[in-house]
Amino acid sequence: MNLKLFFQLPKFENDLLHSALGTSILTLINENLDFAKVDVALIGLTENRGTKLNTGVSRAADCIRKELYRLKKSKSNYRIIDLGNLQNGEHLEDTSDRLREVCEFLIGQKIIPVILGGTHDLSLAQYKAFEASNDLISVLNVDAKMDVEVKGAANETFLSKLITHKPNFLFSYNHLAHQEFLVEAGALMAMNQLYFESMRLGELRENFEKAEPIIRMANMLAFDISAIRSADAPGHFEAQPFGLTGEEACRIMWYAGMNERMKSVSISEFNPDLDEAQNKTAKVVATMVWYFLEGYYHRKDTGEFNSSAYTKYTVSFEGTDDTLTFYKSNKTEKWWMLVQYGEGFRDRAYVPCSYEDYTEATHGGFPERWIKAQGKLI
Repeated sequence: MNLKLFFQLPKFENDLLHSALGTSILTLINENLDFAKVDVALIGLTENRGTKLNTGVSRAADCIRKELYRLKKSKSNYRIIDLGNLQNGEHLEDTSDRLREVCEFLIGQKIIPVILGGTHDLSLAQYKAFEASNDLISVLNVDAKMDVEVKGAANETFLSKLITHKPNFLFSYNHLAHQEFLVEAGALMAMNQLYFESMRLGELRENFEKAEPIIRMANMLAFDISAIRSADAPGHFEAQPFGLTGEEACRIMWYAGMNERMKSVSISEFNPDLDEAQNKTAKVVATMVWYFLEGYYHRKDTGEFNSSAYTKYTVSFEGTDDTLTFYKSNKTEKWWMLVQYGEGFRDRAYVPCSYEDYTEATHGGFPERWIKAQGKLI
């Protein structure tokens, strides 16, 4: 695939210090570029036809890129390419198809697309890129609202299209940091009936660690910056006074980077026209990307649950033949549970969970996460 046909090359920063992250990022003009030696690909979006009110998103990618390039390198051995900004199609649907095609190619090459800018509805293209993999996937959405409106712009209505897309390869849709006064009660009820998980902002803040297994379940992350409070990220038409702090957003991205299942990430709806003079929102988003990259380069778990890297725990239930199997990583102390939904060896799933799920089972209860996984698989 000739990616040069799809992209406009990124604008270069000529005054970067040697310690800046940007000096370690490749571009499509680099000679002898070998995609087998690339881990992460940055994709800028300038498409704004998915919104009626937040059209300044067309400039987001370049603003984020400018701040990201200036951040300092760590000791990580970076293998990152900035593909530039995806060229828009004649229609919004054409741009969406191009993004899907590019992401499908990158995922097939085991390269993680990190998509910057554009409107949240383009997450649908990000999702469709997994169709060719023939695997069930889990989607994580971080947003102050749930974009399931019946009428409105594409970025207000796309979520129902994602959940009902055919063919259906969605194992789980999970939602973080919504604010109940912005979400219809019916949408939350539907989430529960479909055995999906959601954590409202207040619940997330009470115990942030509870979000980690939800993030670890995801193959794809779509982050709408409206989920971040306006004091930290004013660059959105509907920026809210309540929301995640910038630090909390970075923590989510760190968990996402550490997640060995994560194959695609997007951060959308940043409008530089509404940002402060000091580029506060651009700095927050750039730092989020930095934390994702660092998380990625600190991955430790292998997912080889029958190896010596994991400790196996089997919980029996008194008076029955039922058992639950848990695995704990010896390196990270993270937990998974085995969900069996058929008789065959392949009819099983390893679902991220918490120590609390394990202790609930030892006290005779079936964890809610296990019940929801059974409901989705059977």
